[in-house]
Amino acid sequence: MMISFLRKQALRASGVVAAVALVGAMSGCGDSQGATTLDKEAKVELEIWSGQTDEAEKLIEQLAGEFEKDNPNVSIKVSPGASSTEDLLQKLSAGFAGNQYPDISYAFGSWASELESSNRTLDITDEVKNPEVKWDEFPESARLTAQPTGNKTIGFPAIVDNLSLIYNKTVFDKAGVSYPTGDWTWDDFAATAKQLTDDATKTYGYAYSVSGSEETTWQFWPHLWQSGGSILGNGEKETAFASEAGVSALTFLRGMAVDDKSVYLDQTDTKFGELFASDRIGMITSGPWQLYDLKTAGTKYGVVQLPGTDGDHTTVSGADLWALFDHKDKNRAYWATEFTKWLTSAEQDERWNVEIGNLPLRSSELNSEVFKKQVKEYPGLDVMAANLENAKARPTVPGYAGLSEEIGKAISEVLQGAGDPKPALEQAAKDADESLGE
Repeated sequence: MMISFLRKQALRASGVVAAVALVGAMSGCGDSQGATTLDKEAKVELEIWSGQTDEAEKLIEQLAGEFEKDNPNVSIKVSPGASSTEDLLQKLSAGFAGNQYPDISYAFGSWASELESSNRTLDITDEVKNPEVKWDEFPESARLTAQPTGNKTIGFPAIVDNLSLIYNKTVFDKAGVSYPTGDWTWDDFAATAKQLTDDATKTYGYAYSVSGSEETTWQFWPHLWQSGGSILGNGEKETAFASEAGVSALTFLRGMAVDDKSVYLDQTDTKFGELFASDRIGMITSGPWQLYDLKTAGTKYGVVQLPGTDGDHTTVSGADLWALFDHKDKNRAYWATEFTKWLTSAEQDERWNVEIGNLPLRSSELNSEVFKKQVKEYPGLDVMAANLENAKARPTVPGYAGLSEEIGKAISEVLQGAGDPKPALEQAAKDADESLGE
């Protein structure tokens, strides 16, 4: 079993890919009309941009081949679509402009609103209402990502995840400190991080990204939400994070980083994982993609849900999608939907997401023998799966990339002692509002 490098990259890049003017790219382009009435027996050729590489790409090609055997009138061409997942949005934009785009593409959840506004996506709202689809088995955060404005359903969830608290048992044992529990508060967390920090051995209680990337930003959202704050307000047309709740959340993190000096501040987004695996950091907040590296390193670890505020353990999810696109052809639309529904069914997902180390897409898979086997190999996956009930999705609005960049810079400056929470967040909000208005 392996966890694809794609997923690690996706989490760090999914909110910060340069925005592409999809609406403008498509406004003057029209498709030639395909089949206007559905003929399920007609020969159909579908194209999928998988966003995958190596073993994951081979696996989805194998699955597509099985679907073709069961449906001999359907031919499926599978390719990565671009040299990296991050490049898919730009490739899609160019393809829309030239009428050369796939039927299905992997897409970061943060692209959802931009894709919907392109007027190139299918709307499968009626299809997912079919009881056979079992739409409610997907986590709410993933369903909402697939319905970015609430007006359309533009695809099926492709990957689900969340941030959980991972702790290093060796560091805790050396310090003689009790392990975290599922009912921890953030005060418990901060106090323990301070206990674990040891200047002599250069051991830190916690780690946080100060690269200014989406890694910096999305680690902050649970603090904001649990403090009673919101990312957006006014119908999602402007930011709301520079609130009393936002200031309180950032002040808390600043206290750990600047006053307690219990936080390893990572400029790279990658070093903290290596230091944690080598027993130099006591706790990190991360997701299922981290567990493969920890097993490989032989790290003794445990997983619990994030600490909470007044019993609220809200975490953040960065669900991604299989986006479906409209070619004005009833037959292609039908079979693109059928294939994606089949791919995301519990039976196939156990061979796809679960097999490559991601969390199951559906609640019905949690008791499957396949997932139980993975949990034995990678303890904590079951905790992360259960933690999906606490997960909220990041915004999918156009302009999120700019918003993420602005607040990421503010958080980084404050945690490095170069700014104060209130003015830093207010300036970030002012700049981010411009991104949302573009």
